[in-house]
Amino acid sequence: MEKKIEAGSSLEAADVNNDGIITEEELEMHLEFKRKELEDADAMRDAQRKMAWFALFGMLLYPFAVVLASLAGLDEAQKTLGSMAPTYFVSVAAIVAAFYAKEAMSK
Repeated sequence: MEKKIEAGSSLEAADVNNDGIITEEELEMHLEFKRKELEDADAMRDAQRKMAWFALFGMLLYPFAVVLASLAGLDEAQKTLGSMAPTYFVSVAAIVAAFYAKEAMSK
């Protein structure tokens, strides 16, 4: 009895040479590709999570940089950091919001 692959099935992509037969080698290649695909997606999520945390910590530590510049007597640095703050906070908030929005939408 000949076995057939359902049209549109994920295994249909495993038939590399389109002969209608999936050899063990083709199946292993397909499974390895899927495994790599999952690993890459996992690595991307980890990188995005780390980026969001880094941005959050930067946003929390930014005011300390302004205070330290003030305490060190670096008036020009304090003014520069203070004038950059609104743009910085909006940008970082957008990065963090985009990350959490993506997470919420994926669930």
